[in-house]
Amino acid sequence: MKINPEYLDAIFGALADPTRRQILERLSHGPANITELGAPFAMSQPAISKHMKILDRAGLVSREKEGRCYQMKMNPEPLEQAMKWVKAMKSFWEGSFDGLTHYLENNHTTLNPDRKTTP
Repeated sequence: MKINPEYLDAIFGALADPTRRQILERLSHGPANITELGAPFAMSQPAISKHMKILDRAGLVSREKEGRCYQMKMNPEPLEQAMKWVKAMKSFWEGSFDGLTHYLENNHTTLNPDRKTTP
């Protein structure tokens, strides 16, 4: 499985900020406009818009114009791609640890814990 590194960087970069994660959490319950998304935060409308641009560049949100306002919606596809990458890394590390466990279990008789080493 090969995922574009710049794409992953954008996704994980967007997810690195707690405000953006909270915005995504809110959008997981349904669409909202920028004013609604910014209400729980003590920050300006331009600051919320900046967060939205970062989420948009990562593909985590989309916007639809309704009248004079934009409704923001969550796009789960980038999260699915990030999860695939995390699962692949998890499989690699679990396999590495399983291999180490197997090695240690099969070679414990050759290891001597009482052996003193000198520097």
